[in-house]
Amino acid sequence: MDFDFSEQQKMVRDMVRSFAAEKLRPGAGSRDESGEFPVEIFRELAALGLLGMTTPEAYGGAGMEILAYLFAIEEIARGDASVAVAVSVTNSVCQWPIVHFGSEELKRRVLPELASGEVLGGIMLTEPGAGSDLASLRTTYRREGDRFLLNGAKAWITNAGVGATFVVLATRDRSQGAKGISAFVLDARQPGVVVQPREKKMGLRSSVTAAVMLEDAEVPVANLLGEEGAGMKIALATLDHSRLGIAAQALGIAQAALDEALAYAKQREQFGRPIIEHEAVGFRLADMDAELEAARWLTYRAAWLSQRPGRVSRTSAQAKLLASETANRIAALAVQVHGGYGFSREYAVERLYREARVTTIYEGTSEVQRMVIARALKGLVTTAPE
Repeated sequence: MDFDFSEQQKMVRDMVRSFAAEKLRPGAGSRDESGEFPVEIFRELAALGLLGMTTPEAYGGAGMEILAYLFAIEEIARGDASVAVAVSVTNSVCQWPIVHFGSEELKRRVLPELASGEVLGGIMLTEPGAGSDLASLRTTYRREGDRFLLNGAKAWITNAGVGATFVVLATRDRSQGAKGISAFVLDARQPGVVVQPREKKMGLRSSVTAAVMLEDAEVPVANLLGEEGAGMKIALATLDHSRLGIAAQALGIAQAALDEALAYAKQREQFGRPIIEHEAVGFRLADMDAELEAARWLTYRAAWLSQRPGRVSRTSAQAKLLASETANRIAALAVQVHGGYGFSREYAVERLYREARVTTIYEGTSEVQRMVIARALKGLVTTAPE
């Protein structure tokens, strides 16, 4: 593995870092308070080519390497994690499976408006009774002529109500389990897609999340991804990829929390000197820094492996697990460094603490990541890096 970065990767990182510092970080707290979805910011992100980052140029995307994409997500999350999750979702769980499993006609028809940011996308996977256990989903589909009709309830859908194009998982026959599940591309701008009131969340408040009811929602036959019955395979492959985006989001939150803790420790004085000079605080900051770097480089290695032949389930799960758990520890320690002020909404660490929490839950809980890793370990002769 080459530990140097390409000029394109560094250019993307620096460009997004500057944008986040100028446009995202200053208003992150007020957006958290209001819960308002930042429409204008997404217009600017679209103009920068950040809403179709890994989608090939032939379909209107930027055609970036995965590591450049992760740099962008990390820096966006460092500025505002609510923005980062919406950007990650439209890039990863929506465009990525269309690129890899859609027909040429479907890709040319739906990807350009997604990649340009004309519309946002997402995925309708989770249901009220089916989260970690994808095979138990209840949303059904049936074919009528040249269309499929979808019926069911989806839950915790990011970009619901602000997005137009969604990948949807549904089953034709629940008795077939995973073999009965198919994946479709759904236009959410139709009467059969009923978006419920927004969820009132602990964090990521300016990112829109809501339940969605599908009532004979129409999908053209041409919008089937892969073949009928391939939905589970497509979902798992997509999650292997998208987990890296959530790992990057966690890294950005953790870096922001460390930034805040470090700045506070340098200026806050106790016992006649800045608290960073007290070992109890200085050593804590050192541990935070070391843990963050470990999580960051595991994520980068997973990205490197994802561009090579073979399954990346184990390494992407490792990256998501370590990055999200590390983000939660660092955010909690950043609050501790602030003392009583860390409990005040006047300080950014309070918001970062809330935002970090969900990274161990969505796109596969930490428990699911451990399941993925444990299953991979069963078939290994050695656990040494390849």
